[in-house]
Amino acid sequence: MSSQGSVSRQSKEEQDLYEMKKAAAEFYRVNRVPQEIERALGQLLLLQPQDLYGYLADYFTNLSAPPRISRLKGREVYDASGQLSIEAEVFCIVCNKEKSMSSAAVSSHSAPMETSLDWKAKSQERVDHVVTAVQWINEPLNSMLKDQNPCAQSEIDHILSFFMARYLEEKTRNRENSCSPSQPEVVAPSPTPMQTKEKKNADKVKKSNMAEKPFVPAEPSEPVLHGSLAIGSLSLAVVKTGAQIQGIPLYKYIAALTGREAPTQFHIPASLVTLLSCGKTSPGKLNLLKEVILIPKMGQGVKQIITMTLELQKEMMRIVNSSTKAGAPQAVVCDSGAPTVSYERPEQPLDLITEACSNLELTLGTDIHLAVNCAAHELMDYSKGKYEVATGVLKSPDELADMYQTLICKYPAVVALIDPFRREDADQWERLSKATGHTCSLISDITYKSQAPPLPGVRGFILKPVNETTVSDLICITSKHKGSVLMGTTSSEPCNEESLSDIAVGLGLDYVILGGLSGAQRMLKYNRLISIEEELAQQGILVSKEKHPLRCSMEKPRSRTERTV
Repeated sequence: MSSQGSVSRQSKEEQDLYEMKKAAAEFYRVNRVPQEIERALGQLLLLQPQDLYGYLADYFTNLSAPPRISRLKGREVYDASGQLSIEAEVFCIVCNKEKSMSSAAVSSHSAPMETSLDWKAKSQERVDHVVTAVQWINEPLNSMLKDQNPCAQSEIDHILSFFMARYLEEKTRNRENSCSPSQPEVVAPSPTPMQTKEKKNADKVKKSNMAEKPFVPAEPSEPVLHGSLAIGSLSLAVVKTGAQIQGIPLYKYIAALTGREAPTQFHIPASLVTLLSCGKTSPGKLNLLKEVILIPKMGQGVKQIITMTLELQKEMMRIVNSSTKAGAPQAVVCDSGAPTVSYERPEQPLDLITEACSNLELTLGTDIHLAVNCAAHELMDYSKGKYEVATGVLKSPDELADMYQTLICKYPAVVALIDPFRREDADQWERLSKATGHTCSLISDITYKSQAPPLPGVRGFILKPVNETTVSDLICITSKHKGSVLMGTTSSEPCNEESLSDIAVGLGLDYVILGGLSGAQRMLKYNRLISIEEELAQQGILVSKEKHPLRCSMEKPRSRTERTV
């Protein structure tokens, strides 16, 4: 009796073992495990690599399921100017394990230079902006992007843009519902105290000076949506993740995303370096020259450009210090990473550069050219309707146009003016462009007005990755303005983000503006550009773009008529 029970138990165990082996064999067969193992062992015997198990690990890793986004993480960090910002981190499931793939941050620059003195309110607004962005990443966007393919950049950017559009729609609907029947419907943000003051001052100027051309009041600034920083940071983190998964440098991955054939050759954008600053925050009376920027001769390497710039700045500072009276303030480094000096007239810094070039046997107009970032929107005195180009020196838009013409004639090495007027002074943009012809390009910073129609006379555009700007947006804008976009940075750059250099190379841009040669956040980008240049040279796919200076490489300016077509 007991022997029969033992045989029965043994038979059951054998049956279970048989069924398990049968199930295993079917499982392996369906998943082609024996075939892959046989192929791997065959290749291993054929190649006989030094690291046998390393080879097998790589072989089977290539057969693993493609990574999928498992979760996102947003955290508060501080940028290079000590302002609160955010960093977005992407996690993926890789070989059945969760892995942190990449993190990224974009500039939290919220608007063109703020003139309001209510810094406490602005500081709190920034905090709200960052807190909302972190909440977006950790909650709704975390759910929306879960299980998405991190290599599907356009689809993910579409989801991010859809989220922004839906949020704006809900915000508008809530605002409309909160209006009582007796109240007018709110369809636009209320003007800030500064905008109200500007409007009153503009009206005052119109009444007090009817003989002059009517003063055009400032356009309402486009409000920065709280939380929008999450969109740009996530888009950048995802594109870095995609490049890491593909096992290729970020610039090559971005080049593939542009939709054109994978380039077999690359060129390095010419680095436009800030030489000097004499803007509104400089110690002297001069406000007009926020940045004087060196434009190198095409074909020069990044190291060569940096070395030349440092030598030129050293000679400039020697001249300044030798001519400065004892006890007087000398040059200091400003937010753009360049030295700033005390001057009263715009000719003085240009004369300084001319003298320094002459001492170093550099020919202005041949070895180097210059661009001037005027940042005119920061100089408008709305109580008088004029630009304050220096303390106590006011110029109407027409007078400022005349001043630029005089400077360009006197200093022909100046081949580009960046934001010489406010956007509202469209007549002067067109007039100055016609007057300067091909000798000087007018360039507009479209970071905050990327969807606005181009200004008349504009030949080039500066674009900075900020807030809700996605990688797909950058690709779209640069393809729309092909050959005329310069990538730029802000004064509040992330501390450890070097991706801008990869983006500029990947998009095939001719120029990139990284600021002065001071500050870790800027030198990180310059060093990355050097690294890319050396890598491309070693691979034999680096080419030099022999082009004329900036003024000749931009697109033909549009007239008012062409803009309205």
